[in-house]
Amino acid sequence: MRSAPVASAITAVLFAAQPGAAQESGAGERLFATCQACHSLDPAKPGMAGPHLAGLSGRRIGTATGFDYSPALKAAGAQGLSWDAERLKAYLADPEAMFKGSWMSAPGLAREADRAAVADFLMRPR
Repeated sequence: MRSAPVASAITAVLFAAQPGAAQESGAGERLFATCQACHSLDPAKPGMAGPHLAGLSGRRIGTATGFDYSPALKAAGAQGLSWDAERLKAYLADPEAMFKGSWMSAPGLAREADRAAVADFLMRPR
């Protein structure tokens, strides 16, 4: 049988090992690495398969300069929809379900924690 101080110390170590906000930010950056095949964080980088994602927080959907969006995303922007963390997490779950006819070929992220980490990373000001 363990003493109370030992059990408390073990509990403290286990809770300290849980991922925190800083670790999730790192996870978002790591997960975004696969997105970089199509998306850049540099608005001056032309010719990508997807739009740049710099300044995404608050940006009206389908409006990044220099990118030809699908009619579905242009319509969302015309309706006044903008990107925020909650909308981005929903989009990352299933892009096609959210905007029927969008051209993003990625299937989405299955894990809620992964979607939250990527959204947190992309919503941060740069």
